[in-house]
Amino acid sequence: MTTYPKEIFKAYDIRGIVGKTLTPEITEAIGHAIGSEAVARKQQAIVIGRDGRLSGPALSAALARGIQKAGVNVIDVGMVATPMTYFAAYELKTNSAVMVTGSHNPPDYNGLKMVLGGETLAGETIQKLRERLEKNDLVHGSGSYSQQVIAQQYIDRILSDVKLARPMKIIIDCGNGVPGAYAPALFRGLGCEVTELFCEVDGNFPNHHPDPSQPKNLQDLIEALADSDAEIGLAFDGDGDRLGIVTKDGQIIYPDRQLMLFAADVLSRNPGAEIIFDVKSTRKLFAWIKARGGKPLLWKTGHSFIKAKMKETGALLAGEMSGHIFFKERWYGFDDGLYAGCRMLEYLSKQADINATLHGLPDTVNTPELNITMAEGEHYTLMNKLQQTAKFTGADEVIKLDGLRVEYPDGFGLARPSNTTPVIVLRFEGDTEAALKRIQDDFRRVILEAAPGLVLPF
Repeated sequence: MTTYPKEIFKAYDIRGIVGKTLTPEITEAIGHAIGSEAVARKQQAIVIGRDGRLSGPALSAALARGIQKAGVNVIDVGMVATPMTYFAAYELKTNSAVMVTGSHNPPDYNGLKMVLGGETLAGETIQKLRERLEKNDLVHGSGSYSQQVIAQQYIDRILSDVKLARPMKIIIDCGNGVPGAYAPALFRGLGCEVTELFCEVDGNFPNHHPDPSQPKNLQDLIEALADSDAEIGLAFDGDGDRLGIVTKDGQIIYPDRQLMLFAADVLSRNPGAEIIFDVKSTRKLFAWIKARGGKPLLWKTGHSFIKAKMKETGALLAGEMSGHIFFKERWYGFDDGLYAGCRMLEYLSKQADINATLHGLPDTVNTPELNITMAEGEHYTLMNKLQQTAKFTGADEVIKLDGLRVEYPDGFGLARPSNTTPVIVLRFEGDTEAALKRIQDDFRRVILEAAPGLVLPF
């Protein structure tokens, strides 16, 4: 029985170090398992795409061979952003897609994001692929291989849907990720005057890493905005499913506050709509969505969990603190950073003063994500202990949906186990500095009671 590196089968995707834990041979075997699972789900064809990483062509070819071995047809859409692969699965009516992408991970990583029969594989369904391989539970056949170019269709579909009230001057920063091949044409098609930063696709990422959730990766965009007459800056991650926004004066509008504007927009046409956000997001979203006639719903972090919840509830919009924004209204319900960027400009182009709109969003005193690094598995053990024993002072509500999110009258604290690395992720928010400090002190007390001597990042 061949064994496969267990650590590459993550909660939301498959991801490993190229040439070590993820090789063409391993990728081909995983492709065979994906194809076999597709057959079990009565799927006949799978769309595959890849991002701009150097290992993309070899891994994508290996993936195709593996899927074909199971007798499933492969439609290869080439080098595209992740949402373009999802789009192709809808438009070509395969309902199944696999994207070869390392997303926002370091250059030596690559991986697979998978959708079969409209379900994003996550958690147990990803472990099932590993079990199929280890038990040799594979079907055999010979699927066909074809190539299809979908970029123009994708751009045309967005341009038929999104209309700006006026032309806008923008700067886009693609951090040498794959969105650089498509975003300039898309935003010019919308009627924008576009200044490009690092839009040449280069898997070495020579300028900065394509991850807009890290402020250091937005510094070039902030400087470019200060030196130009552009109105706003958009930044994309390596595979185009997340959006970063920077104002003219260099403020970063984090995705939970971006979601406020998207919610205002969607609710103006769909009163009473449900809007989902993850446990890391600002508590200000509850009041904001309610005030505009919507139903706020807090849910677990993770793009696959969010998509599943949208399906279940029929929600028209969802967002995560990490930058994944999911539009079901006018779009397909998957996370798409390029489309979200277009929708943001559509909304802002109607505002008298876009800076006043962006700066006027409710804000709090908050921390970025903070991590407690632990040994593999320890983070789950500690979290279970905290969920069972922790007693918080002055809390209004203790939510155990995903770790512990504790609501206080003037803020919240969050501790949750990461599903991708052995860390506990923390985030804190307060209406004032004093509130933030008090909430942090409460969490510090509770964590150290459960794990004396643990080094905390706050």
